[in-house]
Amino acid sequence: MLEVKAVPALSDNYIWIVASDDSQQVAVVDPGEAAPVAAYLAENGLEVGAYLITHHHGDHVGGLKALLADHPAPVYGPATEADKIGHIDHRVTGGDRLTLDFIGTTFEVLDVPGHTLGHIAYVTDGVLLAGDALFRAGCGRVFEGTHDQMQTSLARLRALPDATRVYGGHEYTQKNLAFAQAVEPDSKAIQEAIEEVDRLRAAGQPSLPGTLAEERLINPFLRWDDEGVRATASQRAGRELTDPGDIFGVLRDWKDAS
Repeated sequence: MLEVKAVPALSDNYIWIVASDDSQQVAVVDPGEAAPVAAYLAENGLEVGAYLITHHHGDHVGGLKALLADHPAPVYGPATEADKIGHIDHRVTGGDRLTLDFIGTTFEVLDVPGHTLGHIAYVTDGVLLAGDALFRAGCGRVFEGTHDQMQTSLARLRALPDATRVYGGHEYTQKNLAFAQAVEPDSKAIQEAIEEVDRLRAAGQPSLPGTLAEERLINPFLRWDDEGVRATASQRAGRELTDPGDIFGVLRDWKDAS
């Protein structure tokens, strides 16, 4: 079974280290900062077998150049953003599959535009490396795409198996849950998640990952077809909403303004 470890970086990023028990090589996901990754590798006697990049933002790629100088390895990243990122020698896009023999797994690449136009995610059995497309109880801001694009991307992720663990790029869960509770104030699932996450954060532990089964219950950005969420979004918009992209868009704008 794959192990995925969080390396905190910058103010609230997570760089994910994907490993297996029988290998000293790991995959490094979205290295926004070099020093924390280098320290983790040194402390655990590990080497890099590959880098996996989800999108071009600096807090996800800022440490790549420095890490490659000391820990050279193949770099996989979104084909349409490769020129912005640099150092990508394997340009991948939705539907591609990449096998990482050193950890014994094959990732499928998913196109998930919205946060950025070329954003991708990587999925294998039980593991979703979501970048800034999907967080626990939230999703990324729509910086480059449209609300319709982002909703379609999230629908693609929502369709993955229940047990899939979601590894997003930031520790935003407490703020996300506060917004989720504003959308659905009577949700028992959201209240239970708040209590769990508060315990984890008080103990200095990451709130991630969550599972897709949980996300379907607590994440308003995956609940456009819930009648209560639709009604709340319609009330917020001042008009009746039925289109999933419209419902998502009203919720995203509300969250952005909160």
